[in-house]
Parts: sequence; structure tokens; C-alpha cells
Amino acid sequence: MISPCPHLARLPVYEPGRPIEEVARELGLDPARIVKLASNENPLGPSPKAVAAMRKAAARAHLYPDGNGFLLRRTIAAKHRLPMEQVVLANGSNEIIEFLGHAFLSPGDDIVVSRYAFAIYAIVAHLFRARVNEAPARAYGHNLEAMRAAITPRTRLVFVANPNNPTGTAVPPAALARFLRAMPAHALAVVDEAYQEFLDRPLDTPRLLAEKPNLVVMRTFSKAHGLAGLRIGYGLASPAVAAALQKVRQPFNANLVAQNAARAALGDAAHLRATIRAVAEGRALLHAAFRARKLEFVPSHANFILVRVGDGRKIFEALLRRGVIVRPMDGYRLPEWIRVTVGARAENRAFLKSLDAALADAA
Repeated sequence: MISPCPHLARLPVYEPGRPIEEVARELGLDPARIVKLASNENPLGPSPKAVAAMRKAAARAHLYPDGNGFLLRRTIAAKHRLPMEQVVLANGSNEIIEFLGHAFLSPGDDIVVSRYAFAIYAIVAHLFRARVNEAPARAYGHNLEAMRAAITPRTRLVFVANPNNPTGTAVPPAALARFLRAMPAHALAVVDEAYQEFLDRPLDTPRLLAEKPNLVVMRTFSKAHGLAGLRIGYGLASPAVAAALQKVRQPFNANLVAQNAARAALGDAAHLRATIRAVAEGRALLHAAFRARKLEFVPSHANFILVRVGDGRKIFEALLRRGVIVRPMDGYRLPEWIRVTVGARAENRAFLKSLDAALADAA
């Protein structure tokens, strides 16, 4: 019998947030009563304009999408004041990470990440048999000086998530700009901005592309725009890097419905403002609740919060039995912590009520 490549045996498996339907089947719960706060989804749902665009596009679902994504790429390019050739569409911004592996990683190369970084960076590196140089964190966030020191002559990719998942920390704009400008030419700086819309003062990273051709910026429509189920994101890069990513991109990786919904979402500023406002209010409520309960947490700049609860896996399972889905953090070497998404007001209060009961039972 044929066997898979040996290095796959050591490849870790990414653990996503548990789906509502799966939890309902497993525990015999009513799916309508389950609160999912595990995957950092938009508490307001998708943009109404995006929903209308989806319905219209569905009537043409028998046709292949534009494989070059012309209209969406043109809209994104205009938003960032860049030539369209610098925009690469992806099946969620995660796919840009895989494109980077295909285009730039060979066995024996290495990448640099921060401790507590998004797990997919290391998984993709291992997939292409590259090494992972992990820099120590500072207050659960990026230590840029340590990351710069971890760069070697074999480093090809340096990942900075801003805000960072799963910790919610952010890099000050001036410090990030200095770090990017100092990047050596032999490595690509990859700034993952999946949660960028939730920052109060974000650095205009696309503007730096003109002076830093070894910069890649990743964005997604999954979070602030509420299109997680459509899997649509994009990368911004210099013309040469973007051309390399286009070569490894599969045809039609961005589907018809997703392309149309994303274009509409970019035109719905009111929905984006409402989302940012709802997240800020919910985040403040949860921060205050954790302080009142004397629970350690990492102040968040995103739409989720990392909170220390004792035995994270045990509390996760206790919450699950009560119909509340969060994320345990033992896979990130944070076994005493859980990560909770900022939900709608009723969802946040349901989580806190269930958390109190779970903590009382564990005491």
C-alpha cells in the first residue's frame, strides 16, 4: 500500500472552532440555543449589501467565476491606491500563506514567527520542510527586537500578525514601520492584518510597498466584513512577488459568490462602522467583567480576548456542555487559557453566565 510522505506524520493538525451543528449532534443540544464564540466571526453577520450581491450572483452559479477576479481586484486596488497587478485573491487570507510556501520555501529554509503566533504559519513551514525560528514573546505579543535577531541567512519569511491571533496584542505603528523598513532584502516580511479594522491607529502598510518590495500584506473579508463562510481574502505585494504568488494560485480559487459579496462589502461603510462599534462595546464589557472576576486577561485590540481560567480545556468542555463554544488554548501552549470571541450583547452575557457556573463547578 502506498504511504504518504514521511514528513506528514509529524505535521500538526490545525484545530478550528467547533461548529454549532457538530456540538448539537454530539451533546444533544438545540442548535438554536448554542452560542458560538470560538472563531472570531462578526456578531452582526454579513453586510446587507453583500447578502443582496450573493443572491444576485447565485443565479449565475452554473458559470465559472472570473479566474482573474478583475472587478474585485480593481476595487481592492482602488481602496489601497495600488496598481491591480499588486493584488492577489485567495480562498481566505490563509491561502496566501500557502502561496508563500509554494513560491518561496524550500527544504532547509526557515521562517521567523513570534511565540503564540497563528498556528498556520508553522504548519505551512513544516509542510514545505522549512524550519521554524520562534522568537520569545513580550507580554504575549510580538517582541520585534527578538524577531529581528532570529533572522538567519536562510530566513525567507517573517510573519507579523497585527493584531495577533490568538492573543489580541498589537504592535505600535511606529515600531512596526521601523521593523519593516529594517528587514533584510533576502527575506519577505509578511504582515497578517486579518483583524486590522479593529485597530484604533493602524499603520498604512500598503503605502510601504513602494519602498519595501519584500513586504506582503494579508487581508481578509472573514472578520470585520462578516464573510467567513465564503472564504475570501487577498494579499498585497510588489509586482514581482505578486506575480510569483499568481503562478502558484489555482484557477478559480475565489468563487463567483464570494467575489461579488466582497465587492459589495467594501462598499458598505455603514456596516463596517457598526461592526467596529459593536465589537468595541462588547470588548469593553468583557474586559470589565474579567476585571470584576479577578481573571487575568490580555487586553485586546481585536474581536476576541484571551483569558486565564485555570484548566482551560476543562473550562472549555464545561462551557460546551452549557451550549457555549469557545477555544481552548492548550494547542498554543497556553493550557490555562481560553479565547473568547466578542459576540452580540446577549451572547456575551450568556457566555459570562456560563463561565461563572463553570468556574464555580471547577472550584
